[in-house]
Amino acid sequence: MVGIRYDWQELEIRAIYNTPLLELIYQAASVHRQYHDPTKIQVCKLISIKTGGCPEDCSYCAQSSRYKTEVKAQALLEKETVVNIAQKAKETGVSRICMGAAWREVRDNSQFEEVLEMVKDVTAMGLEVCCTLGMLTANQARKLEEAGLYAYNHNLDTSQEYYSTIITTRTYSDRLNTIENVRQTNVTVCSGGILGLGETVDDRVGMLQTLSNLHPHPESVPINILSQVPGTPLENQPDVPIWDIVRMIATARILMPASDVRLSAGRARLSQVEQAFCFMAGANSIFSSDDNKMLTVTTPCPDYDTDREMLNLLGLGMRSPSQRQEKVTSPPVVCEERNED
Repeated sequence: MVGIRYDWQELEIRAIYNTPLLELIYQAASVHRQYHDPTKIQVCKLISIKTGGCPEDCSYCAQSSRYKTEVKAQALLEKETVVNIAQKAKETGVSRICMGAAWREVRDNSQFEEVLEMVKDVTAMGLEVCCTLGMLTANQARKLEEAGLYAYNHNLDTSQEYYSTIITTRTYSDRLNTIENVRQTNVTVCSGGILGLGETVDDRVGMLQTLSNLHPHPESVPINILSQVPGTPLENQPDVPIWDIVRMIATARILMPASDVRLSAGRARLSQVEQAFCFMAGANSIFSSDDNKMLTVTTPCPDYDTDREMLNLLGLGMRSPSQRQEKVTSPPVVCEERNED
């Protein structure tokens, strides 16, 4: 029995990941209930404020200028458009707005100033605001903090060892440096990964080890499922089995008990029963939509009405902005390493 830890070892994480599935779900659910209200799910809306034309070569991404996909480059959205989308989302119960720009890195120019204004206006609506804009300097992180930003998303995607197979235009250290720059402010960190890139269990364990040894843990850990985009190098990847998804969510929940574990991209292909297992395993956030897409047309997303119906069926409510359960003093039960004969 342990509390929140930052020194997880590979063998420990592997033992948790390989725990018999129903036992793993039970233990993750037990941890979840000690740190979170199990009846609440945070519903988020992701807005692509600058779509396409990204110079990076992320092998999964429909927005890379290196690949021929159905996503076309578009200019930065007008602030009024973003605010209107956010207002509509708020009216449906959404409490977190995530704004994504297909940039390699933030540049100190007029577009960044426009994004800062978007952050100010959407924050003023009483919503949590998260941005994912690429690499970020410490000074840029401070400007986002001053604008009222609640969270910054910068995913690790996979393990350090497998990373260069998926992306060559930035390094793993670049990812970690941006997270460190955000940590110099009061902005919370959102960082997770993607399942289905061709990674092994070793890679999944390695990514979780990196995340769970960050001090503090990311307050938000998205678990994404690859959407195979025609025209990208990973277009023919097989689907990820549902039980692999549940194992990742459960393991993340045990390793990072106080973090929000977000069932993110790829959820549209999961049935209500499959999503219920994810919630049982410790996922407590989803992305919903007004237009059946999560970021671009290549990533389907359930709409607000469909998600409300599902949450009602499961007896789950929508969490308000920054509505966090206080950490308990009693430590969670975690899986012990098992010696197999």
